Amino acid sequence: MAVNAKVLLVDDSKFLRMANECALCRAGYEVCTASDGEEALRVANDQLPDIILLDMMLPKISGPDVLKALKANPATKNIPVIVLTSLSQKNEEKLLSEGAAAYFEKSTLQLDKNSNRLATTIESVLARVESAKKRALGSRKSAAKTGR
Repeated sequence: MAVNAKVLLVDDSKFLRMANECALCRAGYEVCTASDGEEALRVANDQLPDIILLDMMLPKISGPDVLKALKANPATKNIPVIVLTSLSQKNEEKLLSEGAAAYFEKSTLQLDKNSNRLATTIESVLARVESAKKRALGSRKSAAKTGR
């Protein structure tokens, strides 16, 4: 597990934000939070988290617009974003094509059952990103050795 990985949790529901923050802290993550789209962009720029959990239904700036802004910003474009939503799965393909690393339906959180599914999803996305970085670094090293 990526213990001490910094997670930005963006959700306008105070209850869900606090419940998820507690669960993620228990799982060993450092958590910062935002309650609307403007705050999310500001915190992402200031904190440069390792991963972002982004609700889609946000005040001020919508989740899809926050995702687009994060992916357009050179400072935040490589931060993986897990979309948290109550919307149907028909949006999953569109969100993934717009830069989301994963899609997580809020209804599967099972907050009252102390579910670890969210932490498991974060771990798998961070592992996938780390693996991709290592492959890219290996490709660059081998290209440098062959003089390409």
